[in-house]
Amino acid sequence: MVEQDKVGNIAQVLLEIRGNIAHITFDHVAARNAMTVSMYQSLKSICEDLAKNPSVRVAIFRGAGGKSFVSGSDIAQFSGFKSGDDGVHYEEGIDSYLAPLATLSIPTIAVIDGMAVGGGLAIASCCDFRISTPGAKFGVPIAKTLGNCLSAGNIAWLVTHLNINIVKRMLLLAEMVSAEELEKQGYLLATYEQDQLGTKAQALAERLSQLAPITQKSSKLVLARLIKNQLPDCNDLISETYGSNDFKNGVAAFLKGQPPNWTGS
Repeated sequence: MVEQDKVGNIAQVLLEIRGNIAHITFDHVAARNAMTVSMYQSLKSICEDLAKNPSVRVAIFRGAGGKSFVSGSDIAQFSGFKSGDDGVHYEEGIDSYLAPLATLSIPTIAVIDGMAVGGGLAIASCCDFRISTPGAKFGVPIAKTLGNCLSAGNIAWLVTHLNINIVKRMLLLAEMVSAEELEKQGYLLATYEQDQLGTKAQALAERLSQLAPITQKSSKLVLARLIKNQLPDCNDLISETYGSNDFKNGVAAFLKGQPPNWTGS
């Protein structure tokens, strides 16, 4: 079923299974593949279905259009938030949408040509391997744009995969980090020119599909449980952030295309 965003653009997550490899595409090209709520719900459903399909051995995730993996989440939804509790509920929802991907028992590959920002960085980090174009950029520039925050689970997952110093640069300095740096750091398995990405992803998927699936499942889920079991309750901080005037002003400024005015209240 073809879904549309609030202004009529196609916004959907597509699944195609070729042999024993699943290909999942984020298709919201008009918004650089920003995730709507319905797209997050589709991602969750697809991953839950793949977990029940023993014929699928590997899943490849990629953004449509060749310019962006996923550029974040639909900002318009935030304009309806009334209190910090809305933010807590939203972040809990994001965690629930991403959990089936993070705990998918088969190996996963994110193919990034362009940007992996905000929700896009979270999705890429939930995958086991990432390859990208040399010019790809990665970050969560919310300290410059919206003035919101991430859940404890989301931040823990980013810290585990990126290290705390890079995550601080992304969250506190609102830096976008280059593919070159993240390849050296190990977050990216490799970088390739755009016309090679599909072939390289397929080759990696085929290599993964030839290895012991139960070993892969056990290894993945042990790591996921280790991360989850260390999580503190940070709902007080999430509520404070989403309930702030800075967040309300940040969303309003973003939707108007204006720079925000941070007051610390």
